[in-house]
Amino acid sequence: MARRLPRLRNRRLWPWLVGLALMLWLPSVVDGYAALNYYSHLALGEARILLQRQPITEIIADPATSEPLRDSLQTVLHARRFASETLALPNNGSYTTYVDISRPYVMYNVLATPELSLQPIRHCFLFAGCVAYKGFYSLARARASAARLRRAGNDVYIVGVPAYSTLGVFSDPVLSTMGGAGNLKLIGTIFHELAHQAVYIKGATAFNESFATFVSRQGLRQWRNARQLTLPDRSDALQRQHEFTQLVLAKRRELADLYASDLPVEVKRERKQGIFDELRAEYRNWRDTRWNGQGGRDNWIDAPFNNAKLLPFGLYDQHVQAFAQLFQRSDGNWQQFYGNVRAIGSSGAVARKAFLNNAAGTDGRLTQQELG
Repeated sequence: MARRLPRLRNRRLWPWLVGLALMLWLPSVVDGYAALNYYSHLALGEARILLQRQPITEIIADPATSEPLRDSLQTVLHARRFASETLALPNNGSYTTYVDISRPYVMYNVLATPELSLQPIRHCFLFAGCVAYKGFYSLARARASAARLRRAGNDVYIVGVPAYSTLGVFSDPVLSTMGGAGNLKLIGTIFHELAHQAVYIKGATAFNESFATFVSRQGLRQWRNARQLTLPDRSDALQRQHEFTQLVLAKRRELADLYASDLPVEVKRERKQGIFDELRAEYRNWRDTRWNGQGGRDNWIDAPFNNAKLLPFGLYDQHVQAFAQLFQRSDGNWQQFYGNVRAIGSSGAVARKAFLNNAAGTDGRLTQQELG
């Protein structure tokens, strides 16, 4: 049930919508016209989504709503109630409305690094803190930003974003990009994004994303058990995904060692390409031998490589086991768990790193908690 993005004709809404959007995205330092143009783009993109929200209950009651969408949104309402009542996630207006944005992704993130470095070019915002990307609601704008970064000699990568959290500043809607009817990915995404509203530490991306990934996986585990759902065994697919991530991270460590060395620049450039070639070759070997031809990443592997393309790996699942162990030590009590996560998160970068790195179960095989 596609709905066109509205034109913003109500001038009385503009100060409120733009002001709220800038509250989330406003950086610590404003740097001129280009920056103001960017923030206006973000404000407009967020405002259009906010204005297009419709209560899920009204869409379900609308006779024109398709049966697949109605079924999906009915499940969303059950999952939303479950999130607050069972998982102790925030009980607010988020994910009680729906928006069909009629495009594959809601945003496009531009990631960039210097040519011979894995340190991301970071962007700092008032509520989100410093992050390793710059987001755009328009793919054309994302490509233009990426082009400027490339001309400056950086490695650049664009990744589509199906969902994001405004950390409770707005009542986030369910988006058409988040998953379809009968798709547990949609429910897991809601749990994940609500987890960001429960606990979010500025500038600690790996900590935040691993925490939210654990909440999503454990939440889905409890959701399935409560509804007595029998699902196909995905343990092999999850294990392949884990092993692939570990392969990429190993190559990323090789690149980090290379860039930190005293080798001449031209040698580093040549060796950089050699490591990318090794990654392709090892992936294809693993796909054809240990994974029985089911790699699932052929398109990604066959596309051009650079440093920025490797940045997202490990952020979402590398440290899930640390939070699984903390959940067990919290006696499976969600409120106690969130309190412990906040305490660790606010204890400083060194303590957070120690917590993430001290988890057991890092022998290359996923634990039962991680497999779900």
